Amino acid sequence: MKIALFSDLHYPAVDERIPGLLEARAAFYEEFINQFLQVDADLHVSLGDLTNYGMPHELRNIYSLIGDSREFIHVLGNHDNYTMPKEELLALTGQKRYHSFETDEAVFAFLDTARELDFESWGGWMDDEQLEWFEHVIQHSEEKPLLVFAHHPVYNTTAGSDGENGSIHPDIDMRSLLKQKKGIGMFFNGHMHCDSIVKEDNWTFVQTAACLDQPSFRLINILEDAIIVAALDVESDELRKNAAIIYDNINHFTHRPNACGTDLNRNCAVSLIPTSPVL
Repeated sequence: MKIALFSDLHYPAVDERIPGLLEARAAFYEEFINQFLQVDADLHVSLGDLTNYGMPHELRNIYSLIGDSREFIHVLGNHDNYTMPKEELLALTGQKRYHSFETDEAVFAFLDTARELDFESWGGWMDDEQLEWFEHVIQHSEEKPLLVFAHHPVYNTTAGSDGENGSIHPDIDMRSLLKQKKGIGMFFNGHMHCDSIVKEDNWTFVQTAACLDQPSFRLINILEDAIIVAALDVESDELRKNAAIIYDNINHFTHRPNACGTDLNRNCAVSLIPTSPVL
């Protein structure tokens, strides 16, 4: 099974008076989404901040590019939830707030870590009802690999997740939940706009950079003996030129020129072969 994902697309409303900005937005997002949907995968995922403000026309515009030719799941990011209450936002997109499903290969859980209509606190939060549901998912996944998708990282895991507003709030003891997992767990997130991979016990935390900074996707390939995560860059000078025009002229976005880091921050393999105990 293959899953393609990106994070922090930040499709923005723009000031149409700025020369070339409207054209750059149209060209960048059309090319990026077209390349993403061409990736051969069973599922295509956005790890949140699909839009810059969560305005209805931002959502409609980007969903019109995505269309319905691929199975697409969008988890909520803080930017997606700046304009509308979650109930209205989800009604517009047709997405679920949080959910899970199981295949022969693995269990998949999609979290909602976004606060509602909160410009002051852009870090992550989860209510008690969702936490209880997530604990149930972890426990019932048993030995089968569990892949979790969320916008915000777990506190003090991937790069930047130890800072203020950089993670799911540290008062939420996510590690106590994750430690209940038997076997392999993987946690995929965005939010901090840089690639980062951290392994901690039986969990691997994979963070993906913002698309405007590093036009790329991640491809997750679940094999019989391993889960392979690979970064796929979109090599296009025109795409990067248009990205620069956009990030130089929109609010609430700061360009990170070194978003991708090293190969160790972008690619990994997690073995699914049980290790024998030391006698």
